[in-house]
Amino acid sequence: MAGPIAQPDPRQAADHQAALPGTEGLGHLRETFLPQRAGAVRLAALLLMGTVSLILPPLGLYFFWLAAQTPNLSRKQAARRLHLFEYGLAEVGRNGEVSVFRWDSMTVLQEITERYANGIYVGTTYLYTVHREDGTTLKVTGFYSQPEQWGPAIQQEITRAQLPALLAGLEQGGTLAYGDLFVNLGGVATARDSLTWREIEKVEVSQGVLVLRKAGKKLPWARVPVQKIPNFFLFLALVDRLRHGGARQAT
Repeated sequence: MAGPIAQPDPRQAADHQAALPGTEGLGHLRETFLPQRAGAVRLAALLLMGTVSLILPPLGLYFFWLAAQTPNLSRKQAARRLHLFEYGLAEVGRNGEVSVFRWDSMTVLQEITERYANGIYVGTTYLYTVHREDGTTLKVTGFYSQPEQWGPAIQQEITRAQLPALLAGLEQGGTLAYGDLFVNLGGVATARDSLTWREIEKVEVSQGVLVLRKAGKKLPWARVPVQKIPNFFLFLALVDRLRHGGARQAT
């Protein structure tokens, strides 16, 4: 079960932000997501497996170590935070280090995987790999509560911050690369083929794969895993705007 979301008190937001180095230019604090505590069953299972496996010390110690790394038992893990600000995000790591990324210059790759055992759904894993222009990378996972909320929020804020400038660049003749896909005012292309915007009949996502369909063709024109498309929501927004009137009309 997901843990609670800490909603910042407006009266304390300025003081809280001042305590986080590097966040001075990120504007107002909007939401803070806390570590997701391990359920009682999982924690008990780890401790039980550790006890049972003591006949094989390395294995038993490994299960005890896993239990000790949960926010339930580790103060350092419990103190971690994911903060979403007006102009970017900041993560407080297990040693108190603060990583800051701005919406207008960051790139994110998302990987969401539904897990099944014997055909039965057992959970979903979330991995958002965030990149900064200087090469700094941060992996944000389901360690934080409610990834179904903070994940789309990150994508939406990147889209809001970057879409206008990208549309303006396309209007000036630019081409944008999104993994193996290339976008400009004329259409979308891969290394092998290209389509004009009018030729695209449908854009859909199926089981974690982006599918582009060409009018009059049964087979997909292109299939690209979402996890390989940087700033996926931004890419979808660009495609939608360009399919329905072009960059100038969209702005």
